[in-house]
Amino acid sequence: MERWLGPHGERLFALFRLVAGILFACHGAQKLFGAFGGQKMTSNPMMLAAGIIEFGGGLLVAVGLLTTIAAFICSGQMAVAYFMAHAKGGFWPIVNKGELAVLYCFVFLYIAAHGGGPYSLDAALRRKR
Repeated sequence: MERWLGPHGERLFALFRLVAGILFACHGAQKLFGAFGGQKMTSNPMMLAAGIIEFGGGLLVAVGLLTTIAAFICSGQMAVAYFMAHAKGGFWPIVNKGELAVLYCFVFLYIAAHGGGPYSLDAALRRKR
């Protein structure tokens, strides 16, 4: 498999970054705009901040702009969300319903460490200089 997929690693990473960012932005759109069957939560300052980070950070990660910073902030927000909302429900994320928060936390931590990659706006702006 590595022989076949290996040459496409950066393209697959770009797709991974795009999908993760868009899905995360959808969570923010729920909180900010009540989109996708969600409930608008802008009256709660913590949920407003979460919505802004999720929507804005998700879009930045998706297009690969300020990727490292945006992904790191998104990762941190998911760690905070896990410990504030889920951890009190038990040790195991599958039990306390925090597995998505944990997964997003580590997905964005990986993206922050990797950077945007060659198929990102960050790379396009570097090439332009």
